[in-house]
Amino acid sequence: MTLLVQSIRDYAIFMLDPRGHIVSWNAGAERIKGYTADEIIGSHFSVFYPPEDASAGKPDKELEIASAAGRWEEEGWRVRKDGTRFWASVVITALYDGDGGLYGFGKVTRDLTERRTLARALDERGLLLAHLVQAQERERRRIASDVHDDTIQAMVAVGMRLQSLAGRLPEELAADLRGLDADVDAAVGRLRDLAFRLRPPGDGLVEGLKEFLEQSSTDMTYELVHDDLDGEPPAETAITVFRICQEAVTNARKHARARTVFLRLASRDHGVHVRVRDDGVGLSSDDAQARRYGHFGLLEMRERAETAGGWWGISGAPGAGTTVEFWIPAVPHAQA
Repeated sequence: MTLLVQSIRDYAIFMLDPRGHIVSWNAGAERIKGYTADEIIGSHFSVFYPPEDASAGKPDKELEIASAAGRWEEEGWRVRKDGTRFWASVVITALYDGDGGLYGFGKVTRDLTERRTLARALDERGLLLAHLVQAQERERRRIASDVHDDTIQAMVAVGMRLQSLAGRLPEELAADLRGLDADVDAAVGRLRDLAFRLRPPGDGLVEGLKEFLEQSSTDMTYELVHDDLDGEPPAETAITVFRICQEAVTNARKHARARTVFLRLASRDHGVHVRVRDDGVGLSSDDAQARRYGHFGLLEMRERAETAGGWWGISGAPGAGTTVEFWIPAVPHAQA
C-alpha cells in the first residue's frame, strides 16, 4: 500500500504530524507542488497556503476542525514552490492510534485549475464578466474621448486667453495671470495623462503595455519580457491583465519611487501569469495593514483578478522593492 501511494502522480498524498509538519511525500505531491521530499519533509504545511491565509491562521484552524470532526474538506487556492497558485481540492483526515490518541493527519490534494478554468469559460458568470469588461472599456474610451476633445481643448483656450490678457496688463497683474496660465498648463498635462490611461490597449496586450510603459518611463526604466506568452489572449483577459499591470506600474512610480520596473508575462495553466517587480522602497508594516484592509489601488488590482477567476498577491520588504504577481484565466468564453 505504501508503494502504491508513493507512486500516485495525479494526487498529492502526504502525512502530517499532529502539529502540521510534513512527515511523508509522494510522487503526486512533488509533481503538483514542485518540492522534492528532501526539500519539504519537516516543514509546516502552511507553506502551501497564500500569505494572507497563512497569516490569518487558516492552516491551523483546518487542523483543529479536522481533529474535532475527523475530516476537513474544501476547494481553494494553494501555492507551489515557485510561488504560483493553483486551484486545489483538499481533504484533511485525522488519524488516531490504537488508544484513540491523535497520531497525525492524512492530506490529499488535487489540482483542479484546468477544470475550474474550463468550467468558468462555459458558465453564465464567465460570459457576463466578458460583457462587463467590454462595456467598462467602451465607457473608458468614451470618457477619454470627451476629456481629450472637450475638456482639454476648453482649458487650452482658457490658457491662450490668459496669455493674451497678460500682454495687455501692468506687470504686477500680468505676473498673476502668468501664474494662473501655468496652473492651467499643469492641469492640462494631468488631464492628458488621464485620457491616455483611460484608453484600452488598441493593438493587443503586449503592444498596449509597451506603449503604456514608454509613456510612463520618463523617470524610470523598464523591461518587458513576453517570450513565454503563447499568442494574444482573449480580449477580456488582455484588458484585465493590462489594467492590473497599469496600476502596478503607476504605484511603482508614484508611491514606491522606483527607478526600474520589470514585467514578465507567460502562459501557464490555461491563463496568463504576470510578475511586476520594482526596485522601490518596498513594503512597510503600514503597507501590510493596507494590503489586509484595502488600499484602493491594491484592492482594485485584487478585485479585478479575483472577479476574472484568477488570483493576485503582493510581496516585498522595506528597501527591497515590491513584486506584484497574478494569474488570469485565458480561455475564450462561450457566446450566448
